[in-house]
Amino acid sequence: MTIPLTANETMPKAELLAEIERLRKEKNAVILGHYYQDPEIQDLADFVGDSLDLSRKAAATDADVIVFCGVRFMAEVAKILSPEKTVVLPDMDAGCSLEDSCPPEEFKKFREAHPEHLCLTYINCSADVKALSDIIVTSSNAEYILDQIPADQKVMMAPDRHLGAYLSKKTGREMVFWPGSCIVHERFSEKELIKLKAEHPDAPVTAHPECPAHILDHADHVGSTSSILKFVLDNPAEKFLVATEPGILHQMQKSAPHKTFIGAPGADGNCNCNQCPYMALNTLEKLYHCLNTLEPQIQVDEETRKKALAPLNKMLEMSPAQAPVPPKSGRAF
Repeated sequence: MTIPLTANETMPKAELLAEIERLRKEKNAVILGHYYQDPEIQDLADFVGDSLDLSRKAAATDADVIVFCGVRFMAEVAKILSPEKTVVLPDMDAGCSLEDSCPPEEFKKFREAHPEHLCLTYINCSADVKALSDIIVTSSNAEYILDQIPADQKVMMAPDRHLGAYLSKKTGREMVFWPGSCIVHERFSEKELIKLKAEHPDAPVTAHPECPAHILDHADHVGSTSSILKFVLDNPAEKFLVATEPGILHQMQKSAPHKTFIGAPGADGNCNCNQCPYMALNTLEKLYHCLNTLEPQIQVDEETRKKALAPLNKMLEMSPAQAPVPPKSGRAF
């Protein structure tokens, strides 16, 4: 069998999967797959889930190597929580439009312009931005954390203005927002969604809070990716319209094959344009290559790591009770 030497070379699918499995054991690696990854990657991952949950689960294992099939900021969080482990990302170009919208130098100026404001920063940002923040939040816990902050404390939120606006509307809290957004969630079309609702009047609409308000206004449920998944599994409806990256539909279909899940459409009535182009950069071939070479590696200098860890820990202290993670003793994946 010819083994590829670069991430762009290929081999027969069965051999590729067998090599990934061999290397996973040989390198004592844990493979993490975000909900937005290609279904083939989700199916071979040790854990599938949201970014923070994946990093916490990986930290609790005895793996020497973390392969994060997601985007760069997610892999950085894994490195921040597990500095002793080698963390690799199949494609280092797998970034995030929210991270790109918030350069650390500009964010620092933004913070300095609002010295009296406590900064809640969405986890979708770089390690450097986290290091400049007071509390990191996720779409799952942001409202819970915001409710614990005294009403007279001024608050700013970055980098997602849509998540911030959603929280402000729901809680009545005035905040200063960084003007960032997710290119995926901005592509949903209100006009096409209304058409789809008319075609499927009995289908609840569920949406991620990164969507603009004109999409969230039509949603029966707004929540994180894991919250959306729980909603469609618990709800007795047989059909759902889903306004988030379509990779999540794979887990929905696996968990509830008797139900129908329809991705919310883009401007042309087709939801394909709503696939995250960064998530799509990771492939089975690149996954094999990074396992084989342990490159490209995620590096976070120790000073930045410690500064970024502080607001992450603050978030965990203020969050609802977390589900238990696998024990550190023994291979838990």
